[in-house]
Amino acid sequence: MLGKIKPDFQQNLFQTRLTDLINLGHPLVKLAHELNWNKMELEFQKLYSEQGRPSIPIRKIAGLLLLKEMFKESDESVVERWIENPYWQYFTGEIFFQNKQPFDPSEFVHFRKRLQESGLEFLLSQTVSLHPEAKNEKEVQIDTTVMEKNITFPTDAKLAKKVIDNCNKIANKEGVIQRQTYKRVAKQHLRDAYFGHHPKRKKKAVAARKKLRTIGNRVIRELERKLPESTLKQYESEFVKYKKVLSQERKSKDKIYSLHEPQTACIAKGKAHKAYEFGTKVAVTRGRKTGIITSIKRFGGNPHDSKTLEESLAQSERVREQIGGTRPTIASTDRGFRGVTQVENTKIEIPKNTKEKSRYKQEVARKRFRARTAIEPTISHLKRNHALELNFLKGVDGDIHNALLSGIGYNLKMRFNQIKEQIVLWLQFLILIFENVVFNINLKTQKVSF
Repeated sequence: MLGKIKPDFQQNLFQTRLTDLINLGHPLVKLAHELNWNKMELEFQKLYSEQGRPSIPIRKIAGLLLLKEMFKESDESVVERWIENPYWQYFTGEIFFQNKQPFDPSEFVHFRKRLQESGLEFLLSQTVSLHPEAKNEKEVQIDTTVMEKNITFPTDAKLAKKVIDNCNKIANKEGVIQRQTYKRVAKQHLRDAYFGHHPKRKKKAVAARKKLRTIGNRVIRELERKLPESTLKQYESEFVKYKKVLSQERKSKDKIYSLHEPQTACIAKGKAHKAYEFGTKVAVTRGRKTGIITSIKRFGGNPHDSKTLEESLAQSERVREQIGGTRPTIASTDRGFRGVTQVENTKIEIPKNTKEKSRYKQEVARKRFRARTAIEPTISHLKRNHALELNFLKGVDGDIHNALLSGIGYNLKMRFNQIKEQIVLWLQFLILIFENVVFNINLKTQKVSF
């Protein structure tokens, strides 16, 4: 059953109304009034069963999810801060001030799984609708970045040691008596493999890495011999992954860099301070004039930038169509996207040095590609302020969800800051009027006294 927040106009002797505590001119209050909560509830109610215990109200859990992305909170911390902050409670539809936890933080996991990619695209479209000019903007800017996964820096020795440890856990779980667990031996070999680039330690480190791989294969073969066939089928995919980890070389393709996140890729973006990043590639689509994100798409592996254009523009079209918008007609990119000039009805603009253009066209192109660099600070804000820098969510679905949620948080924060600026300008205007009135009164009093 779908839970709902019922409007309560009756006064309560033991509870305080939020409207008596907060400033109704606060930016978060105004933002809560601008969002279409009814449309959100109609869209998400089909995700719930008609029978059973009432769920958490959609406005409450969706509102907390939006606050989490706006202010870069974790699942646990956003629930804790909600108890302390009456503005956050008002944003999520509460009427009276609450002093208890709204729900367990693990509910966020289930809600994100319910939403899936289509539900998060709907949320993204609702944040775009807060900026009316963005839905029909003709020109967008596209660039790619790396969303790193929360894994340790992978090395052959560490991965081999994890394979041995995981095999020992399987043996303990299934009651297999091993000839040897190699716990202490593997730990010592891992220590020996450290700092293998040093001339005095290189020989010992190479031998230690080789020995860890040998032990890993030995433990896997023992389990394959001793496990029953019915049980062995359950671990077949795991053993295939372990064997691939132990056999992969430096130049192998589709390498595994993490056992619990095998989809993680090694991506080099040419950064001086960070040669390699381990995660997934994300393409960001941003309006040239408004700066609003209409698409933020995750891609598996490490595809060429030009291969990301079609899906990014398709997602942007879906998001904009949900609020009555149109597909962008021009997309400006950097030289990393070379090779594509047209994607369906969208023209791809890439910096080129051609002498055939007139002086005027050269100047127009120069201004366009200078404006394109504005997407770089946008990506920086997404990473620093909206959790795109390090992804803690699990699996491929976690990559997709984290990317889209960071774009949702960015658009909301943009509108939040715009409302703040409008309030400041309005206060300055009132102060100016008040000063003029006082000045005129002083002039009149001076004339009367004279």
